[in-house]
Amino acid sequence: MRLRPVVLLFCGLLLALPLTTSAAPPRDNERPGQELAGERIALWPAGQVPGEQGPVRPARVVERSRDPAQPDRYVDQIDAPYLLVHAPARPNGRALLVIPGGGYQRVVIDKEDSALVPEWVDRAGYTLFVLRYRLPQAGRDRQAALADAQRALRVVRGQAAQRGLDAGSVSVMGFSAGGHVAARLATAFDTPVYPARDAIDRLSARPARAVLVYPVIDMGAHAHSGSRGRLLGEHPDAALAAQYSMQQQVRADMPPTLLVHANDDRVVSVRNSVLMAAALADAGVEHELHLFAHGGHGFGMRVPPGSTLAAWPMLAEAWLAAAGMGSDGGSQPLSGGEGIRPRGSR
Repeated sequence: MRLRPVVLLFCGLLLALPLTTSAAPPRDNERPGQELAGERIALWPAGQVPGEQGPVRPARVVERSRDPAQPDRYVDQIDAPYLLVHAPARPNGRALLVIPGGGYQRVVIDKEDSALVPEWVDRAGYTLFVLRYRLPQAGRDRQAALADAQRALRVVRGQAAQRGLDAGSVSVMGFSAGGHVAARLATAFDTPVYPARDAIDRLSARPARAVLVYPVIDMGAHAHSGSRGRLLGEHPDAALAAQYSMQQQVRADMPPTLLVHANDDRVVSVRNSVLMAAALADAGVEHELHLFAHGGHGFGMRVPPGSTLAAWPMLAEAWLAAAGMGSDGGSQPLSGGEGIRPRGSR
């Protein structure tokens, strides 16, 4: 049988190709079928995630929306935590560690991650590092999410200079259960929760500022029952609940904190933010509390433009840009402002 000329030409082209080729660029499995939409950074060296043993499951992404224009995805099965980087075309020199919520059952992707990009990245110029943290499961240390948050802050700080970012001004913003993780980081940034892996772990994990948006704070009478049950079990004793009630862990040298909540939140009671604000006031920690009449829970960046709630991103940006923003560990002043010190040190 004679081969047609086009087949011979195709075979010749295949023979002319090199036997080895360079690996294709990685793709973000959170956006299947698209090119990598943001750099992905592994938090830990391969095989060295604290407390994890056995094979690593691939992270699972689930789409809950039927409207292509309004995606509502989440990711779970996070055995190897990582960061996604959203870098602006015109950076303002500041980095923000973002910790989305999901009730300690999942980590949401859109309202508290990709929806931030137009306002925070494209317009305001922030470089966002969005954390995919480990979730509670049988046999996993309940400090795993805090370990991931500490490591993430250190990784961001360690890469700041090469990215043209101010290492001293790295702040954290957490939503819902991610707000609980962010509050844990703000109050326990120097608590040893994992063995040091490398030079990165010598850096401070203290955020310069913390923004907590409809955060889970209390594990007692005002707890979000789902978050509490997954993190602490269905019936935690009083001591364990107090340990993870962030208003009881406030300390004078924690970062200044901004709280944003809606009074009509029926999922995470507004009392969570009110209790945290009262504790911050008692400890002399710089803070602001912004309560909105309407908004419910989980609004993220999807807020009706005519509502007063639409002002929250601008309030948060102003808070982060405020003078005296602080520094790595609270000891080195930033240019144009003084470092954060415990109130008793003035």
